[in-house]
Amino acid sequence: MSRPKNQNYKGHGLSKGKEREQRASIRFKTTLMNTLMDVLRHRPGWVEVKDEGEWDFYWCDVSWLRENFDHTYMDEHVRISHFRNHYELTRKNYMVKNLKRFRKQLEREAGKLEAAKCDFFPKTFEMPCEYHLFVEEFRKNPGITWIMKPVARSQGKGIFLFRRLKDIMDWRKGTAGKKLTSLEAPPARSTVNPSGSHDARSSDDQKDEIPVENYVAQRYIENPYLIGGRKFDLRVYVLVMSYIPLRAWLYRDGFARFSNTRFTLSSIDDQYVHLTNVAVQKTSPDYHPKKGCKWMLQRFRQYLASKHGPEAVETLFSDMDNIFVKSLQSVQKVIISDKHCFELYGYDILIDQTLKPWLLEVNASPSLTASSQEDYELKTCLLEDTLHVVDMEARLTGREKRVGGFDLMWNDGPVSREEGPPDLSGMGNFVANTHLGCVNDRNNQLRQLFRSLQNQKKVSS
Repeated sequence: MSRPKNQNYKGHGLSKGKEREQRASIRFKTTLMNTLMDVLRHRPGWVEVKDEGEWDFYWCDVSWLRENFDHTYMDEHVRISHFRNHYELTRKNYMVKNLKRFRKQLEREAGKLEAAKCDFFPKTFEMPCEYHLFVEEFRKNPGITWIMKPVARSQGKGIFLFRRLKDIMDWRKGTAGKKLTSLEAPPARSTVNPSGSHDARSSDDQKDEIPVENYVAQRYIENPYLIGGRKFDLRVYVLVMSYIPLRAWLYRDGFARFSNTRFTLSSIDDQYVHLTNVAVQKTSPDYHPKKGCKWMLQRFRQYLASKHGPEAVETLFSDMDNIFVKSLQSVQKVIISDKHCFELYGYDILIDQTLKPWLLEVNASPSLTASSQEDYELKTCLLEDTLHVVDMEARLTGREKRVGGFDLMWNDGPVSREEGPPDLSGMGNFVANTHLGCVNDRNNQLRQLFRSLQNQKKVSS
């Protein structure tokens, strides 16, 4: 997206006026004081910029994006850490709307079998605007458990479980009050202008400052897979470099987050039983910071393989790959694919007792604050490798299928582990280029990759 230079625009990356490969240093800016700042400050050739200084790379928060993106001119090489209307994937209500729409599209274009590949999110209703539809569904299945989640909050805030309509009536009175009627209609979304792009300026502010909080009511997964009697979910990292064409990388490492208390459906009011968010669990009276509530994904994958065999685990992880790809495809045409933007998403996945994965939500700003030394090391490596893929230094050729702990999962089509173009004719021999929960020998891989790139450069010069 190019923006005309005028007195109303703040320009970035303009002062040197040189090509990417000629820049001696990369000026970065961020407001996040956590693992990210450590990684940025230790990166060779990167220089921190404060306040209103010119920058080449900005790991911004979403509030900056909302207020400044449309008034900022960015030079070719400049990069920022969010897509303009990321909320189409990362707000719980929009994610579900986009997935439902995409499922209908698939059914029309490719049939019911293909559409069924989108059946990885629980039955969901937006509240209060779909309240009457929800009541209809609720009465069909009396006695089952539902979970209410605010659409735009994180860290488990505002979530509660219920089994009686009376609880929702209390919520409607307590949360909405007299303002409820103003939100019976769904909030306005970004509109499509004649050129086919989306204008989000008028709607984004509204999404974050709606007068009454919108919720989603979602069927609660009552049969979660348990380890040691405790519930958990998985945090997986996906890096999107472009939506058109879709170019997405999957990180090998991630973690399972456990609740601190044994699972039971007899106490639906106990958040320590049902919510796995670290922000919730660390307030538990018997939480041990050193023991923590996390397993690395490699350990989790090995545990499952020992219990269920490698084939069942391959199927589960392949089903998770499907979730990542289908969810991104569902927003591919509505997210503004600006060449200056990239985004590191935190996917939250729940596994049930049949080893079926469910998508709970996608986070645009996954926590980069470490809860333990192991967590710090994971997030440090994740962020270093994110910067390698973003490639401000212009070292990569663009043909890489692996960079550190990241594997190229989708490049305008599925990516094969084998060299050369994938044979998709029968998909019989096709093996996806994903290694979630597998060995992450990133240091060796990066050494070999950059040595090989240097050698190529010497030969060509």
